[in-house]
Amino acid sequence: MRFLKATILSIFIFTSNLVFADAEKAKGLLQSKNCLACHAVDKKLVGPSYKEVAAKYKGDSSAPDMLAKKIIKGGSGNWGPIPMPPHSLSNADALMLAKYILAM
Repeated sequence: MRFLKATILSIFIFTSNLVFADAEKAKGLLQSKNCLACHAVDKKLVGPSYKEVAAKYKGDSSAPDMLAKKIIKGGSGNWGPIPMPPHSLSNADALMLAKYILAM
């Protein structure tokens, strides 16, 4: 039993560290890719706030992939007439950003 508890605790710590590392990487990408010039966590700037995006797509299992593609390709129309420019990111980084935003 003691071994099982130690194993579960180790898995939890490892997973928590991965989640924290992804969150830190996501924050760094938001800054380095100038996302924060048009988006904020809790208020509309040029584009919607990240909390608005998370609320709109809450419970939509297809949202992470759809948003990752939108981050890479850019687009307009979902949140108004001002287009979001495309961003040069890998699919993995765009998906990580999408999941980070949806978790807000």
